[in-house]
Amino acid sequence: MYLIGIAGGSGSGKTTFAHKVQERIGDQHSFVLSMDSYYLTNLPSELKTQKGNTNFDHPHAFDWELLNNHLAALKRGESIELPVYNFSSNARDIETITIVPNKIVLFEGIFTLFDKNIRKLLDIKCFLHVDSDIRFTRRLHRDVKERGRSLESVIAQYYETVRPMYQKYLDPQKQFADFTVGEETDVAADILAARIKEYINEEN
Repeated sequence: MYLIGIAGGSGSGKTTFAHKVQERIGDQHSFVLSMDSYYLTNLPSELKTQKGNTNFDHPHAFDWELLNNHLAALKRGESIELPVYNFSSNARDIETITIVPNKIVLFEGIFTLFDKNIRKLLDIKCFLHVDSDIRFTRRLHRDVKERGRSLESVIAQYYETVRPMYQKYLDPQKQFADFTVGEETDVAADILAARIKEYINEEN
């Protein structure tokens, strides 16, 4: 199984990029695994900000043990029960999704390249580097339209946690990437898909 890590800040286009690559290689060979599925239901108390809000952009907001176990299981060719995180209730749903191993896993998330054990499992590591104003605008539209957030809450969260966490934890992940992708992702998706197709052909 070929595991590709796609990291970047919130609103950098990780999910869109992952699906662009998937379209080029065919979903019969691959699936997209989002790190968002591994948010903890009960976040540590230290993730509360001075204003009493929860910091969802800190590494401790994620279930690293389960994530490591699941990625290792997929690499071994084993199925996993993927948790489903509900952004409206900020908790996991009771139901899970059975994921059967495929040839290619496109693993995307803000901390995809953060954990050294996970980095060892990744065959290709990429980082999406997009200007902060573009990331903010994308996040604003997404959270208001798809996650039922108010305009004011999204703006407040950005300045309170999203921006400082990006500078402290997310941006430094670029040093671990095999390559960096800018705002124009079509060419990068073509190149990455071509490399993946080579792997698929080698396996056949």
